Amino acid sequence: MILKTIDDATPQEWDKLRNSSKETTSTPIADAWHSVYDNVNKPKHYNNGSLECIEAIKAMLTPDEYIGYLRGNSLKYRWRFRYKDKPVEDLRKARWYEEKLLQFIMDNPDVT
Repeated sequence: MILKTIDDATPQEWDKLRNSSKETTSTPIADAWHSVYDNVNKPKHYNNGSLECIEAIKAMLTPDEYIGYLRGNSLKYRWRFRYKDKPVEDLRKARWYEEKLLQFIMDNPDVT
């Protein structure tokens, strides 16, 4: 039987997909998994609880510290993208932090 949607997957099949690499054979369920859980926008290792890591960091920092954190992480990924195995992924991660910074500034115009 070919699974057509996420709803067709058993918990065991879902776990198998979650633990698999990106090179998993393309199926609708695998494609859905990888579109939801990708290493740029929603890395599994930052989403293991009810609160995403970035939100906890934001809550513990002052607005200026949070801005510095976002700027620093963007720079880090741009700085080293040529020296790692996944340069496009690192540039996307840098852009992700810049988008977070842009959204934070737009939501909090008084911090600049």
